[in-house]
Amino acid sequence: MTTLWLCITATAVASFAIKAAGPALLGSNPLPERARGPMTLLAPALLSGLVIADLLGPRWRSFDPALVMGVAVAAFLRLARVPELPAVLAAVVVAAGARAVMG
Repeated sequence: MTTLWLCITATAVASFAIKAAGPALLGSNPLPERARGPMTLLAPALLSGLVIADLLGPRWRSFDPALVMGVAVAAFLRLARVPELPAVLAAVVVAAGARAVMG
């Protein structure tokens, strides 16, 4: 087995173990009230961290204004209750247009 497949297998096993730990530990009991608040905020916090890291690039040194414009358009359109697909398509068009203009 190559190193790549060993890494893929180890990642899959670790992911399964982490996902299975919650139901195995809690069983049919609901999540404690103290844990619900942080758990509901975890996904948005991780997503915003990934978006910011992608916008600012490695070591936060390769700022991409075209990408920021695309994300801003998508966010604005979603806040205006535009469906996801048209909002994403508009963001792609804006980002591509900005890249074409900026060179």
